Amino acid sequence: MNILAIESSCDETSASVLVNGHIRSNVIATQLIHEQYGGVVPELASRAHQQHILPVVERALADANLSKNALSAVAFTRGPGLLGSLLVGASFAKALALGLNIPLIEVNHMQAHVLAHFIENPKPAFPFLCLTVSGGHTQIVRVDGPLEMTVIGQTMDDAVGEAFDKSAKLLGLPYPGGPLIDKYAKAGNPMAFRFPMGEMPNLDFSFSGIKTAILYFLRDHTKTNPGFIEENMADICASIQHTLVQMLLTKLKRAARETGIRDIAIAGGVSANSGLRTALTQLGESLGWQVYIPRFEYCTDNAAMIAIAAQFKYEQGDFTAQTVSPMPRMSM
Repeated sequence: MNILAIESSCDETSASVLVNGHIRSNVIATQLIHEQYGGVVPELASRAHQQHILPVVERALADANLSKNALSAVAFTRGPGLLGSLLVGASFAKALALGLNIPLIEVNHMQAHVLAHFIENPKPAFPFLCLTVSGGHTQIVRVDGPLEMTVIGQTMDDAVGEAFDKSAKLLGLPYPGGPLIDKYAKAGNPMAFRFPMGEMPNLDFSFSGIKTAILYFLRDHTKTNPGFIEENMADICASIQHTLVQMLLTKLKRAARETGIRDIAIAGGVSANSGLRTALTQLGESLGWQVYIPRFEYCTDNAAMIAIAAQFKYEQGDFTAQTVSPMPRMSM
């Protein structure tokens, strides 16, 4: 079983080759052009995907020492994501599968983030809970099988990754700002400043309120002291990160209590945040959870997670017709 997987949901072009259940290559081309605009520009993203996709696929096959004629199937991200970006990956995958006369496999990007835990050992046992956190999504997912997932909690407005990046922008940090908040937070006091976490019913989240609170907090302090941000950057970042992490873990702890599930995982770009990884590990130790945290390279968007998801679908004969089209708002 040799699967070529393609990921192009946002601003990273990635290709991966899976051979008999093992990832043999995982190539990622990052788009730097968006930094000057302070965020991803969809049109520029799709153009960059067109430039990158062929070299990335060729490199992935070369790294895996595999010819395209040896492929058993081609997998791609159908959604969710940016329409223009998804179109590039889907069109390439469809054309390649058609030319080679091999099956085509569509993959849900968010399901793939969850299944990234099955790339390497240790692997969680079913059922488990997965907190999927990124720039576009914040969800608590109950996972009863490789293709049996139920969202039991989600954000009602903004994603936590967007809250990190927006906070960084308010602090004058360049895009992407989330990792920079993490960097400064390591030298700061997480209890230096307090921000309201807000209340949402059930297992859902809301991050619009804390973004507004941070905006007003910085506005009020810089009125009396124009150098407030520069003088307190580490403490501000540590306090913001602490608040956002606690908002996530409070709901995750409640989900574990209500479901009785003690195998807990995190996935998505924000799962690379060191504050979240440390806090989850400590919480798991105190509550007797078995915690699963993927390697950094499998947290952000990558094709290896698409490949591992495609493997489960391949084994079940779950293939896609050539009439398939991208779904930017594809649900889990």
